[in-house]
Formats: sequence, structure tokens, C-alpha cells
Amino acid sequence: MSEHPRTVRHRGGTGARAVALPLVLATAAATLAYGAAPGTAAPAPVVAAPVAAAAAPAWATATADGFASVDALGQNGTYGGRDGAIVTVRTQAELERYATAAEPYVIVVAGTITMNPVGKEIKVASDKTIVGSGTSGHIVGGGFFLGQGVHNVIIRNLTIRDAYQGVWNDKEHDFDAVQMDGAHHVWIDHNDLRNMADGLIDVRKDSTYVTVSWNRMSHNNKAFGIGWTENVLTDITIHHNWIRETEQRNPSTDNCAHAHLYNNFLEDTPGTDITSSYGNYARGGTRMVLENSYFQGFRNPVTKDATAALVQRGSVFSGTSGRNESGGTAFDPRTYYAYTLDRAADVPSLLKSGAGPRGSIGTTTASGTATGTTTSGAIASGAATGTAAPVTGATAAALPAAAATTLTVAKDGTGQYRTVQAAVDAVPVNNPSRVLISVKPGTYRETVKVPSNKPHVTVQGTGGSRKDTVIVFGNAAGTPKPDGSGTYGTSGSATFTVQADDFQARNLTISNDFDERANQSLTGHQAVALRTAADKVLLDGVIVEGDQDTLLLDTAAKERLGRVKVTNSYVVGNVDFIFGRATALIDRSVITLKKRWDGSSGGYVTAPSTAAGRNGILIANSTVNGDVSDRTFHLGRPWHAGGDASLDPQTTVRNTTLSAAVRTTPWTDMSGFSWKDDRFAEYRNTGPGAGSASSDRPHLTDAQATAQAVSTWLGDWTPTAS
Repeated sequence: MSEHPRTVRHRGGTGARAVALPLVLATAAATLAYGAAPGTAAPAPVVAAPVAAAAAPAWATATADGFASVDALGQNGTYGGRDGAIVTVRTQAELERYATAAEPYVIVVAGTITMNPVGKEIKVASDKTIVGSGTSGHIVGGGFFLGQGVHNVIIRNLTIRDAYQGVWNDKEHDFDAVQMDGAHHVWIDHNDLRNMADGLIDVRKDSTYVTVSWNRMSHNNKAFGIGWTENVLTDITIHHNWIRETEQRNPSTDNCAHAHLYNNFLEDTPGTDITSSYGNYARGGTRMVLENSYFQGFRNPVTKDATAALVQRGSVFSGTSGRNESGGTAFDPRTYYAYTLDRAADVPSLLKSGAGPRGSIGTTTASGTATGTTTSGAIASGAATGTAAPVTGATAAALPAAAATTLTVAKDGTGQYRTVQAAVDAVPVNNPSRVLISVKPGTYRETVKVPSNKPHVTVQGTGGSRKDTVIVFGNAAGTPKPDGSGTYGTSGSATFTVQADDFQARNLTISNDFDERANQSLTGHQAVALRTAADKVLLDGVIVEGDQDTLLLDTAAKERLGRVKVTNSYVVGNVDFIFGRATALIDRSVITLKKRWDGSSGGYVTAPSTAAGRNGILIANSTVNGDVSDRTFHLGRPWHAGGDASLDPQTTVRNTTLSAAVRTTPWTDMSGFSWKDDRFAEYRNTGPGAGSASSDRPHLTDAQATAQAVSTWLGDWTPTAS
């Protein structure tokens, strides 16, 4: 079968478009009502005032990846309402007014809108972005309809739910979350779709150039149907979706010219009332490419008609049964757009953390995470070898929050600055509010330092993947300084140093590429990628990679508190590569173990140096794995920096998947200090590296685990992306 005859112009990257718009949340009075309580009354939608010199916030200008990014049918990718005003709505009337308007709009849903009558689907017009404010945007009892010719529509970060009318296979009520009949260039991203009367998503009647990414679809008879036409025209990308507790159409793809499915997680949980009939189904004349997805407990996980072509590669099937089919020749998705695969084994953890609405779609989650935006999410284990989870446009753009000053960095001179450090230098001393340093894709070989007198800084990559923007240098502890004043030492070797409170990094890679093999003559091979020595540091949807001493989580002084949250991210290394005295939470991330420079396996994940009476390092809801030998890595050892016996190092690893690389006795001594005299424990870990409680492997009791929880670890600080 030949490629279908429409003319397309292939796009580089993942379809991100460098566009500055004359829109901004101009004043405090004109900002979005972000975080308002659901149902808060408002006399009229809030509209951002045009300001000629400013750019729209990233969440308003985000563009799609996948087939929705392809230029075709007179439409240049999918960017929604970025050319229009930003409005905030809280009622059905307001939502309908702007969604159906002829003009472009970015429509922020702030609160719960209950549709009347039940089942109503608002008829969305072209050139619209409809996005939830944080996690508060809910559409209850109805959804959206995109009719013939409607194009350039983005639906993001919403919960659309509860049109169910009590009949499981409902033939009377066609109440979908999102229905398309002949639409094109549509991006459905980071939504929670559930409990509707018919399907959750229907892509019908030759709708095409559609991308569906990073959604949670659950508790429904029919998840996702594509087709209802004899024409073989639809082009669709479906990636990083968590489809669970749905019986059929997961999805069903009928007569799709090009259906690209990758990094999805299909889960049928045993013991529930909902049992899967089938998973991914290629029907009619469909040509499907299925890559690196994860099928858990599904019956008939992959099926195809005799007339369909289905190419499979790299997926994981766990506890599945029945048909699992492939055959024929499909197509090469890279002919149409670039993308990066997460490892299939990491998809469940990536999507559990990164799919669905986010308080911010920050470098949450992968294309990406995250492993995912996996981050987003973020999240795969192969960051060091080129398989790290990307962060798509879905994960790379922060959602509505207060306006920030934005400084742009681009190596090619198209930004305000050519280096990240130059942008940091331009931040005013003692700046009172958030400054966003927006870094265009590229490799920035430099060291960066954010000094303590420049708080509230966010450094964010703007690429479609966290791998697109890389800040890298190659100093080690033993590297001589150029001025002859000695060597850098461990902390001085850092590629990126954060000394300022309230710092955030999103959607980028921070790396130390010191070459140990070529520098065996040097003493001191510790080579830090990122050092934090501040309080309230959020790393969301990043890759931090190196070998020894990759991530130094420090404090400004021994007596100072330093709290860090790492989420939807990768940390890559081999020896003591998460270490320091900070109170650190590593949540919903992947810790990737690397071999040493000589090809040997062996190392230590953590080396806490915690002060007595403080929380140390908590690793939760994450994955520890990597391409290393079995039983060669310890989870941690106590670092009594400078021989300080007053320290009380702490690492807890809980609710985390451990690969067979983890030793059966996961903790060990360091520099004459016994780990048993400090605080090392596990709780409810899984995977081949997990083990039963013993004197060499302490487990928390349930009561102890309650005191060492994600929700309480960082004290009174609740990190929020901004």
C-alpha cells in the first residue's frame, strides 16, 4: 500500500515552534485566577491584556508533537489559541462563549463546570487551546465535539468525567469526553478521562493529524475508538497514555493510514468488575507501528485484521493472554516527525507519575516525563546511553501561574543571551519574584552558578525533550584550575551550582562528562553534575547524569536547612552519585546505574551526610535499574563528612522497584563508620532486587513508614512548579 496522497511538509524535532506573542498576564489585577476554589463566582472571564513587548507564557504557546505537528491541509502544526487572548472561565456559559467563538483563544478552566443537560458536548471551533488551571479544571457530565473542518485545537490538563448513565455498554447515550468528526490537527494531552456514557475519545470520519499523549483513561467500557469510515486517511500518534480498567477500544484503530502507538501502559487490574476484551486493535486497512508499550494483565493485548499491517517492537507483556499479533509492512514514523522512545520496562512508573493533569505540566513528564513529563514525566533507565525519556511539548510547558520575567537563551543568537550563565548574571540581585530563564535546544558547554542573592530562578529547556537542552562540562575534583590555584575539589567540580533558595529546573539535562579513562593520572575523580546548596529546590523532569558523585544535595551550611525535591526525573551514575546533607525527596523518578569507566559493575547509590535530627534522603515511588551486573550495587552507605561523628546519615527507599543489580545486603559501611549506627531502611519495595526484612536489611514498620512519607518529608514546604 502506498503512502496516502496528501502533501505534507515534514517538521524537524517534535514540532515546537519558536514564536513570541504580544500576550502576557499583564498586572496583578489582570492575572489568571489560578488556584481559585472550584465554583468561585466571577462576574466575567478574566482576560489577559495585550502587551506588545512581552511573550505569552509557555503553557499558552505550547505546540504538539507527533502527527499533530506535521504541516498539512493548510495548517502548520498544532498550536491552538496562542494567537488570541487568554481568558479564564468558571461557568458553562463562559466556556461555550469562548470555545465556539470564531477568534483564537487560550481558555483556562478554573474550577468544576457541570454540564447542563447531561451529555452536552460543547462544539469547539478552530484555533482554541482549552487548558485546566492546575488540577482544578473539571468538566462533569459532558465533553467536547470537534466537527467537520475544525482544526488547530488543543485540549490539555483537564479532568472530563461522569456522564455515565448506569448502562455499561450504552447504545442510547453517545456521551464522549472528546469526539471528533472530520477534524484535523488536534492535540489531546495530560487529561484525566473517565466514567463517560460511551467512549472517552472518538476520532471519527477521517479526522487526522491527531496526537493523544500523557492522558489517563479509565473506568469505561470503551476507551478510544478511531475510524468509522471506509477511507484510509487518518494519521494519529498515541503515546504515553495510561489506559486502565477499560473493556474495549484500547484503542481500536479502523482504517488508519498511519497509527503510531508508543510508550503506552495498558493495565487490567485483577479482581475488579472490569475485564479487558482486547488491547491495541488494528482493523481494516490500518497500518500500525507499536513500540515500547507495556501491557499488564490484558486479554488479547495486540490484535489485527488480516487486511491490516502491524509492526511490533520492544513492548513488554506481563500476565497477558490470548492474541498477540503482528505482520505486514507499516511505515517509518520518523519520516513524519522526530521522537524518542522510553524503555518499555519503565513505562508503568513513568506514566503513574506523569500522566493526567498536573499542578504544572513542567518537565514532567517524557515524550517524555517521564519517564515521562517520564516528565515527564518524565522515565526510562537508559539516560546515559541515549534512551532517556523525553519530555514532549505536553510536558515542557508550565501551566498557568503568576507571570514571570522571562530571559531567553539561545546558542545561535536568537535569544537575549548565548549562555545560561549570562542570563543568570542578568537576574537582578535580590530579585523579589520569579525569573524564568528559557533555554532553547542545544548543548551549552559551560559551568553555571546561581548565587545566593538571586532567588526565585527557574531554568527551563524549551525543546520537545529534556535531552534537547544540555548543560555540560567536564571538571573533576582533581582537575587543575586554569589559574594554577589548585584543583577544583568535589563541590567545585559541579557543572551547575545552585546557591539560591526557591530555585527550579525543568525539561533539560545537566551533565558532567569528565573522562575518567583519559585522566587516570589525576587524583580525585569525583565529578559533580549538579550541586544544590540552598533551600526549596525543585528539579522536575530533568536528567542529571555523570559517574561518581553526580548529584550533590548540599546545604548552605551545616546548621542550615536545605530541602530538595526531585520528581519525574533521571539521576545517572555509579559511585555515591546521590549524596550530601540536604533533606531530599526523590519521587517518581528513575535512578540509573552505570558501569565504571573500565566496564566493571559496582557502586553505591546514596551517600547521605545528614545532620542529627533532620530528614535525609527519601527515595519513593521510583525505579532503580540500569545496564549493570546483578548484585553489584549498594543502595547506600553513611558519609560522615570530615569524620564528623555527630552526623546521623539517613536514606530510606520505599515503594520503589529495585532491579537485580541491588545487592541482597543493600547497605554498607564507609570510612570506618557502620551503617548500622545510622539510619538506613526500606519499605514495601518490589522487583528482583527487593528482599525480606533481616538484621542486614531493615524494613520500616507501618507506623515508621507513616512518619517517613512523601507528604511530610519536606516539612512545611509543598513544592509547586512556577
